[in-house]
Amino acid sequence: MTEKNEEIEHRASSDGEDAAASRITRFLRVVEWLGNALPHPVTLFALFALGVVLLSGLMEALDVAVLDPRPEGARGRAPNGLIEVVSLLNADGFRRIVLNLVSNFTGFVPLGTVLVALLGVGVAERSGLLTAIIRSMVLSASPRMVTVAIVFAGVISNTASEMGYVVLVPLAAVVFYSLGRHPLAGLAAAFAGVSGGYSANLLLGTVDPLLAGITQEAARLIDPAYTVDASANWFFMIASTFLITAIASAISLKVVEPALGPYDAAQAGFDSEDEHRLDPLSGQERRGLRLAGLAALMLAIVVAVLVVPEGAVLRNPDTGEIRNSPFLRGIVALIFVFFLVPGVVYGRVVGTIRNDRDVIDAMAAAMSTLGLYIVLVFFAAQFVAFFGWTNLGSVTAVTGATFLQNIGLTGPVVFFLFIIICAFINLMLGSASAQWAVTAPIFVPMLMLLGYSPEVIQAAYRIGDSSTNIITPMMSYFGLIMAFAAKYVPKAGIGTLIAMMLPYSVAFMICWSLFFFLWVFILGMPVGPASPTYYQ
Repeated sequence: MTEKNEEIEHRASSDGEDAAASRITRFLRVVEWLGNALPHPVTLFALFALGVVLLSGLMEALDVAVLDPRPEGARGRAPNGLIEVVSLLNADGFRRIVLNLVSNFTGFVPLGTVLVALLGVGVAERSGLLTAIIRSMVLSASPRMVTVAIVFAGVISNTASEMGYVVLVPLAAVVFYSLGRHPLAGLAAAFAGVSGGYSANLLLGTVDPLLAGITQEAARLIDPAYTVDASANWFFMIASTFLITAIASAISLKVVEPALGPYDAAQAGFDSEDEHRLDPLSGQERRGLRLAGLAALMLAIVVAVLVVPEGAVLRNPDTGEIRNSPFLRGIVALIFVFFLVPGVVYGRVVGTIRNDRDVIDAMAAAMSTLGLYIVLVFFAAQFVAFFGWTNLGSVTAVTGATFLQNIGLTGPVVFFLFIIICAFINLMLGSASAQWAVTAPIFVPMLMLLGYSPEVIQAAYRIGDSSTNIITPMMSYFGLIMAFAAKYVPKAGIGTLIAMMLPYSVAFMICWSLFFFLWVFILGMPVGPASPTYYQ
């Protein structure tokens, strides 16, 4: 009788799990359908730009205008006190579009900053330096700490953009497999660090100048002179690195790995164990890492000499402060040098870089990966420019801010809603740059009018974007992660992967949002060097 009751309970439990899995699967299918229903991001921006032109003609014909909330005499304030929609659907608008099509593209701030930063990152990646650093971190960790090391390495790998997806995620699965643990647990931990922790890091990477440039363009709809540095969120990113590492490690050890259970290697049918053995670093690679680290240390000392002393070269020449200094405004140049020099040193030691031609080839290879990005930027730049010319961004921002004020939602709690909106949009528009280029011209001016700085708004956006990266099939590397998972569990599908990553996503969303609220509004800490919390 007892065995029968246990069987009934087990069957009921299984039915409940199947029903929950079925609901998750249906939800994911809806998300995938919605994402697939959207045009390609390039097409989307082209349609948005065209839509702005058509909408501006309609809005001007209807005499749409709002009161300019900026005080008299403020830079950019409308002379008559009204922000009116300006039509591009006329002869003047057509001439303006034709004359500025090229300058919109070449003057788009994120374009140049990303290109320059990636030149240095490309050399460090092609030389093998970044891969060696990750292998060293993972291999030097004890078996008990390997999960923490993998998550932390995943967060750090974001400095080099896609390297974490291509190198660390499959490497983590191999590490867990070699330790007799479930390889998908290692894959999940790495994926959570790389993608879920996309906006946490100890170092500045290529994504920072990219987002800062888009934020600056959006902020100038309200304040034409506003500048946003690539280091705008650096302090918050550093603190978030340890938060994300702790959360993802705990979820991996306490939730995901126990749920996966023991791994049955027979289901994968590997032909060779050699393919799944992790080789240690060679003596030459270790020597290369030491010398590259020494080169990075010497560069850091040089930068410190140029920044720290009073009257230093890279301080603001007018005020003597670090705020609005050449150091912060030229941080992209320093990113370039800090990746280029150690990358060359490491490559010379291990033999991957022998002469200047190899350095040039590494830079060219990095540039060759940006073809789609450059096309995307062209149309995104037109959309952002048109949005500013027509005053649609300002009108939308003032209208939205007025609505929030009328319903009393002007306090810091508004950021929780903003983070949720960004997380939801990310489910269907997986590209961080594409999503922010669409949403920044609306939300940055709107929240600026409520008194919050663009730097704080950008930090909140990054939480929402990163938290759902790991559960959206629209993320560009999602298919690659699926392929890695299928090597170990051939029956794994989209539902399998996202159900495995969902606990990370929920934990990131809740804990990271609360940490943001604590950091910014309770402790009053800045999100970055010289980054204000409030905008006057």
